Amino acid sequence: MARFLPALAAFNALVAIGFGAFAAHGIKDPQAREWIMTGVLFQLPHVAAVFALLGWRDTPRVRGGAWLLAVGSLMFAGSLDALALGLPRGVATLAPIGGVAMMAGWAWLAAAALTPTRKSER
Repeated sequence: MARFLPALAAFNALVAIGFGAFAAHGIKDPQAREWIMTGVLFQLPHVAAVFALLGWRDTPRVRGGAWLLAVGSLMFAGSLDALALGLPRGVATLAPIGGVAMMAGWAWLAAAALTPTRKSER
């Protein structure tokens, strides 16, 4: 199970880079390009954050926040990517859910950073 979080983060990076390149070279519609680039803008830093968090303190407490970041950024960016590809506008309802998940992840991590660690988590 411990492999899935870094795999999800790596998948997030793959999606962000792929869609970013697609937007830069294959999308003519300015609105679609903007949607994709907004997703990339949020997605890539959260990928880096997940890997940094696993290096900082790989504990169940920190992993919980990292999962929220990884899943939230994929939902947020994925819904914008889907809009850019012409899927129905209803898919956009995932963007705010993903955004809230990212915010919850950062709040979770702030609490984890302020909470003393147990010896078993060091």
